[in-house]
Amino acid sequence: MKKIIALLLAVVMVFGLAACGGEGEAAADNNAEGKTYKVAFILNCSISDGGWGTACYSELVAAVERNENWEMAYTDNLAQDGYYDAMVAYCNEGFDLIYAPGGEYTDAVLQVAAEYPDVAFAQLNGGEDTPAAAVNGNVTSLLPNGQQIGWIAGALAGLMTETGTVAFIGGMELTTTLAKYEGFVEAAKYVGEKEGKSITALDAVYANSYDDSAKGIEFANAMMEQGADVFFGDASAIDSGARQAIDEKNKAAGSIKVFDIAQPADYLGQNECIIGSQVTDNSSLIELSFRAVEDGTFGGEVLYGNLENGVLSTGALNDLVPQEIKDKYLAYIEEMIAGTFMQ
Repeated sequence: MKKIIALLLAVVMVFGLAACGGEGEAAADNNAEGKTYKVAFILNCSISDGGWGTACYSELVAAVERNENWEMAYTDNLAQDGYYDAMVAYCNEGFDLIYAPGGEYTDAVLQVAAEYPDVAFAQLNGGEDTPAAAVNGNVTSLLPNGQQIGWIAGALAGLMTETGTVAFIGGMELTTTLAKYEGFVEAAKYVGEKEGKSITALDAVYANSYDDSAKGIEFANAMMEQGADVFFGDASAIDSGARQAIDEKNKAAGSIKVFDIAQPADYLGQNECIIGSQVTDNSSLIELSFRAVEDGTFGGEVLYGNLENGVLSTGALNDLVPQEIKDKYLAYIEEMIAGTFMQ
């Protein structure tokens, strides 16, 4: 009888311990689910520049709004010598993820990532080799396909140019910007040839800045003097300056004959000269970073964005684009998605 009672007591104790363990695990799970994560955004231009800065900020806001367990802070208008200090300040404040939108932040990202191994660093347009260079494996590159970005704009430029001359304005001569320029040129020339046009692409110009709109005005005026009638840029506020110059040129001429293709968001309507946009949904790449931080799997990889997975797309087209050209353009986009463009 004593053996039976002892056995029953042992069973009760086992189940009791199991129940306690279950409650502890559930509590741990609930704590994990209830954790608030923090992402810090640093930027060398303004979030209200109407271009790159605005788009990157808006995409991060959208990602945070879709993920209620994340909150954000940002510092914009940073000079290059301020990148390091801004990131260090956020690391010391306990932020989980630092988001830097551009290849120009690479040196600072790698330096801070080496000093703060428990913080994750996501770099938009980071190099393919950047994650491997991070000594703590806590850096991930978010890399939209630069060639396809250029294709999206170049195909429309090749269809719409009347002078046969197209132009590209860059902020800095980065690898990703060069890829966009090269894709823009090859697509414009390919599509132009299909349309019986001989396309000339002016040499790309670089402002070595993202906030000097006066440079954009200067560049655009000089390139229009050389006959350029379709522009594409990768220069944030410099792009805004270029559009201002184009709008003024069109106003003086009494009609809209010089066009601009915007990026990385749909900016149709922002300026009269914008006929379309190349759109990059960086928020989807940011959300993949969120998931990896939450799962403890972040770092050491490149997350790619392209037409095939929907990260890249086209924006709305201006009514200045004839329906016949719209149809041709969208057919070229389908070829890009199918992998048959320029084949």
